[in-house]
Amino acid sequence: MPLSPDELERYARHIVLPEVGGAGQQRLKRARVLVVGAGGLGSPVLQYLAAAGVGTLGIVDDDRVSLSNLQRQVIHTTGSVGQSKLDSAKVSILSINPNVSVELHNLRLDAANAEALVGQYDIVADGTDNFATRFAVSDACASAGRALVHASVSRFDGQLTVLKPYETGPDGLPNPSYRDIFPEPPPDGLVPSCAETGVLGALTGVMGTLQAMEVIKLILGIGDPLIGRLLLYDALSARFDTIRYKARQ
Repeated sequence: MPLSPDELERYARHIVLPEVGGAGQQRLKRARVLVVGAGGLGSPVLQYLAAAGVGTLGIVDDDRVSLSNLQRQVIHTTGSVGQSKLDSAKVSILSINPNVSVELHNLRLDAANAEALVGQYDIVADGTDNFATRFAVSDACASAGRALVHASVSRFDGQLTVLKPYETGPDGLPNPSYRDIFPEPPPDGLVPSCAETGVLGALTGVMGTLQAMEVIKLILGIGDPLIGRLLLYDALSARFDTIRYKARQ
């Protein structure tokens, strides 16, 4: 899958990096990434993956753009209010990079449909805001053998990790799964939503950009992905902490 002259110029700052180069940029072009949710986290994930030259971006969302979304969901504009988030996100992505193929999935992922969908992609980025979908996505990725980059936010705090429970770590033991962090979904109503507690808009930009970085590292096979590590960000104190976790025996 050769790069065109336009692509060579577009990605010139990538290609000069020894860790990327032309071969790495071609890997990005061949990659298929599914982004679950075109909201606060999904917006920067989609924007930076499109700009990086990820060849195919799938988007899952069944919502429409509302005015209250725009404080953090920066892939949408005031003119998008009332439109499908999928259609709005596609317009933005193609304005960033017309070389990207965008596949739209107007549905809500659940245990019944998740595995068939995630199996069509190489990597999944989860930007959802509810535990039911997070568990469905994580279980499907584990079953289908697909890497999952998970992020979540609340108020002024964010967390991020990479999940590949179908592989073993350097110690020969299985990598942990999402259920090793959260064994079961909490009861309905126990964890308040962002609509109830609020979230600082820029926080989703920080965490979504970090999420996109982990996806790119996985595609290129560089660096040390956050496997078995939970990155915690406290925006008010500008502090990052990392907690190691293991698979439950």
